[in-house]
Amino acid sequence: MMSDEIRAALVDRGKSLFASKPARVNFTNEARADALLNDLAGHPHAFVLACVMDRQIKAERAWLIPHRISDKLGGFSFALLRSLSFEDIRELLSKPEPLHRFPEEMSRNFHAAVQHIALAYDGNAARMWRGKPASAEVVLRFLRLRGVGPKIATMAANILARDFKIPLADHYSIDISADVHVRRVFTRLGLVPEDASLEEIIYTARALNPEFPGILDFPAWEVGRAWCRPQMPRCPECYMHSVCPTGSATPASAG
Repeated sequence: MMSDEIRAALVDRGKSLFASKPARVNFTNEARADALLNDLAGHPHAFVLACVMDRQIKAERAWLIPHRISDKLGGFSFALLRSLSFEDIRELLSKPEPLHRFPEEMSRNFHAAVQHIALAYDGNAARMWRGKPASAEVVLRFLRLRGVGPKIATMAANILARDFKIPLADHYSIDISADVHVRRVFTRLGLVPEDASLEEIIYTARALNPEFPGILDFPAWEVGRAWCRPQMPRCPECYMHSVCPTGSATPASAG
């Protein structure tokens, strides 16, 4: 049986983040890059394209790509991006140094995303989340972007709801994005076995908090990134220490 204390601690932390006032999201630790990604009014496509780029490299590097391209182009208006050919985008992502581990494939994804935003949303990516849509609709709209799978689609919907405070009709379809940090934390908390499948982790979060499974995502990621490290975890410093079956066995003087 899942620990009520573990569920409460994760959900409470998630709810506190969700209830917080809107603040600029720190995606990259670079002020100008983050300013572009946070500009949902003027450059909503920057956020969407960063989500598309967030694959098989460190998140901070992926989210820097719109800013890097903006520097090369001298701007990041949608009209400017729409005027670029696939060859233009491939040049931008590849030279003088690759902006992504897979510049060819990601150039195709970037170009396809721009074309999709132009055709499906008349060039305004903010229409993907306007009008208080159902969470499933937002996730589906991201899934229709080339190269975007459920993990990135639900992550995007979660960021929009949690960080940007975009109103949605519900949050049922926003799952956790089970990266290595979330998997490790769920395992050490005793919520899933070490060999758990991705589906088992997702459905565990759904069982813990059916009305908004994704609210557990950032708390678990935060614990994994800050304290629950693969080697030499800093258990006594973690707010889950008292309810974690792994961490509670660690002496308070350790770390």
